[in-house]
Amino acid sequence: MSISPTLIIYLLIFGGIVLLVEAIYLMVFGRSIRLGSRMNRRLEMLDANASRQEAIERLRKEINQHGKSRGIPFYSLLADKAAKGKIAFSPVALIGLMVLLAGVAFVALTMATGAPPLVKLGVSAVMGVGAVWFWVAGKARKRYQMIEEQLPDAIDMLVRGLRVGHPFVQALSGAAKEIPDPLGTELGFIADEAAYGRDMGEALMAFAERIEMQDLRFLAVAVTIQQQSGGNLADILDGLSKVVRARFKLFRKVRAITAEAKWSGMFLSGFPIAAMLMISLIKPDYYDEVKETALFIPASLVVFALLAVNILYMRKMVNIKV
Repeated sequence: MSISPTLIIYLLIFGGIVLLVEAIYLMVFGRSIRLGSRMNRRLEMLDANASRQEAIERLRKEINQHGKSRGIPFYSLLADKAAKGKIAFSPVALIGLMVLLAGVAFVALTMATGAPPLVKLGVSAVMGVGAVWFWVAGKARKRYQMIEEQLPDAIDMLVRGLRVGHPFVQALSGAAKEIPDPLGTELGFIADEAAYGRDMGEALMAFAERIEMQDLRFLAVAVTIQQQSGGNLADILDGLSKVVRARFKLFRKVRAITAEAKWSGMFLSGFPIAAMLMISLIKPDYYDEVKETALFIPASLVVFALLAVNILYMRKMVNIKV
């Protein structure tokens, strides 16, 4: 079972394509999509003499563009993650990027390997689609983690604003000015929509459902209940802030406790594959004496099946729901 160095070339080409996606994204959008900057994107648009209505329309278009494109064939698999990551590329641009990257991969494979044309065509298509999906999933995960970390501070700012007598919409707008992206722009967008007549609880719940974050659902439910039945919203949000912080600390603690087991599982799962690749590259004829035996293929299938079970079981063990 000799492994050709072509596999290493394939992996290097795929890694280069993923980096190319990020480079194209930064070249097209630059600072306008950078997370964590001091001034969030909504304030930058307003500072650039854009009206409040124009900012709302532009942000709404970016928010809804991927959700409305789930009917595009094969794009529905990517639409949810693109919406969660708030990818600035339009669905058509993402599909065109997949085609472009597949073409780049085909050229690279043609130059670096001597594989048959059909093989190169299939592998390049997988690389183009897979690189975009891998990149979008990474963006969505990073954005979710940043919102998760920013949310307790945002709730504390809302509590302070309410306790000095500001209405909830004004407190939300004030918090949106102090918090960087990604949460700052989202809160500002919700405050603008509420100022133009949308129900605040509905806007918060729509944001929570789009991100699929339980803590945001708690916030939306608390605001909705207060609107319908009254009560001291500042005290409610103060308690919610403590709950969110406790949950966040517990998540981090669980991640820290399971980190060793997770990395051990990844190492134990990847080591057999890495060892096989290294042996095949260093000594390609190492398996020649056994690969002709009748039990070689069944034994290989059993080994790979056990390895797959090990990966799934280790992942289930360290994926603790809190």
